[in-house]
Amino acid sequence: MIPRRRNSKKGRVEIIPMIDVMLFLLVFFIMITLQMITDKGLKLQLPTSSTAKELPHPHFVINIEKTGKVVVKGKEMTLDQLQSFLSTDGDVEHTQVTIAADKVVPFQQFVHVMDTCQKAGVTQIGIATKAT
Repeated sequence: MIPRRRNSKKGRVEIIPMIDVMLFLLVFFIMITLQMITDKGLKLQLPTSSTAKELPHPHFVINIEKTGKVVVKGKEMTLDQLQSFLSTDGDVEHTQVTIAADKVVPFQQFVHVMDTCQKAGVTQIGIATKAT
């Protein structure tokens, strides 16, 4: 009688689960990257300044349009809504805000927005200008 050899199964590398994991990682990194894209704001004609310098990217860019509308992250807000939005940000003392006002916006409107930020507790306020 001839001894029979056992059929040994070879180990296989399953590629489909690996593809699933790689696609999951790709989607994960794309979603994280999209959240890291900065808020570009609106197209405004900013006032010019000869001493303008680059500031680190703020948490929020508050845009004041020619019509006086206040826009944050693509949403139009009243000053009361802006104050409650900023005050619920968590650590308000470390919240950085940049105000970008069109150059034809009355200065009083700019001051109202700045006052609203200070009422919310924001102390780090920048002003957006265009370098000459």
